[in-house]
Amino acid sequence: MDLRLHNTLTREKETFSPQNPQRVTMYVCGPTVYSYAHIGNARPPVAFDVLFRLLRERYGADHVVYAANITDVDDKIIAVAAEAGKPIAEITALYERIYREDMGALGVIEPTFRPHATEHVGGMIEIIETLVEKGHAYEGQNGVLFHVPSMADYGKLSGRSRDDMVAGARVEVDGGKKDPADFALWKAAKPGEPPEARWPSPWGEGRPGWHIECSAMAKAVLGETLDIHAGGLDLIFPHHENEIAQSECAHGKPMARYWLHNGFLSMDSEKMSKSLGNVKLVHDLLKEWDGETLRLALMSGHYRQPLDFTASLLTQSKATLDRLYNALRRMDVEADEVGAPHGLMAALCDDLNTPLALAELAALATEANKAEPFEWPRLKGQMLAAGALLGLLQQDPEDWARGDASEAERIDALVAGRVAARKAKDFAEADRIRKELAAEGIEIMDGPEGSTWRRV
Repeated sequence: MDLRLHNTLTREKETFSPQNPQRVTMYVCGPTVYSYAHIGNARPPVAFDVLFRLLRERYGADHVVYAANITDVDDKIIAVAAEAGKPIAEITALYERIYREDMGALGVIEPTFRPHATEHVGGMIEIIETLVEKGHAYEGQNGVLFHVPSMADYGKLSGRSRDDMVAGARVEVDGGKKDPADFALWKAAKPGEPPEARWPSPWGEGRPGWHIECSAMAKAVLGETLDIHAGGLDLIFPHHENEIAQSECAHGKPMARYWLHNGFLSMDSEKMSKSLGNVKLVHDLLKEWDGETLRLALMSGHYRQPLDFTASLLTQSKATLDRLYNALRRMDVEADEVGAPHGLMAALCDDLNTPLALAELAALATEANKAEPFEWPRLKGQMLAAGALLGLLQQDPEDWARGDASEAERIDALVAGRVAARKAKDFAEADRIRKELAAEGIEIMDGPEGSTWRRV
């Protein structure tokens, strides 16, 4: 079946056809590493991890090349390092490590490449030089600027009007700008900025602008024209619009053939903001919830649509996983090596329709719970194959049933208390503990070798 993806550039759902099926390329804008990632920051990595898994399934794991960058030089990074009195590299290394660990806990497969901005400054300078030579860029008072009117179809990705472009442009004020929409390619070093945040260039010491970083990194690791470029909806303008301008004016080729963007995430119907105090960090949420629960919650809505992230959504996601793992645990057999069911594959191939794919997986669990034992190997294999595509069901069902270590210790203590109560013939207390655990969905099993428990 065809894989169809909504292309932001054409505003249509299109059949995906890579330039070279032997080397399918995808680039997703990664984090600026100066702080912890919030749950909204996790939506693009999770959404496009599903796409990465699907592409690997269709074209072979060795034929899909995925890059997600690390922005490790930036105004905010410089400010945080200065406030902490630490080298920039120490700050970026810390938060990159935390970010990668947190995304790993959400089941995000490490990309093929993790290019760092600081490793590609030379490539950025080369692109800027080309743009200057071709008349698309010029030196201003505070660095080098891209001249927006030099590109006839600037704005084709966002569809913004000229006035909107100027109003939304997030660039430093430069008295030498030829046009209000022109944006920074190279920023001249400011007094007081540390040596590690400046590089030599034909225009004096400074550092690259944000947009040129991704243009250079994508070219370096994937080539001048990508199959897929993806990121959050907020990146369409100005970041991705400016990437297109830089790359296409420099190379004379399309930067990417398919542009994908995920929708915003809100918290209890409100936009996440520090002023509202509703910013939820992935690092903190992982202390309360299993990574698979957070992942399923993020996939519960279609990636292009807004998603309201609530406590009830997390509770529902955990209950869904409990049901799926219980179905797997019930089928105490070796799984057949089979693929995911057709309905689930069809859902994912229809612009990554994860809500429908999750419904198909739930239906498979229902079928498994009703099936005869001879059907278990096939059904278990299909559930595991489906889970692999979605990044779910990656844990041992028995371990999942027992919960995390601290929770298991608490339940073990209650079970031990019940055993002691029975030995003391305090049957009322033993029955109270049994009922308390049953209310939590925990069944106690008494046998000749003692009492054990499981979630039901």
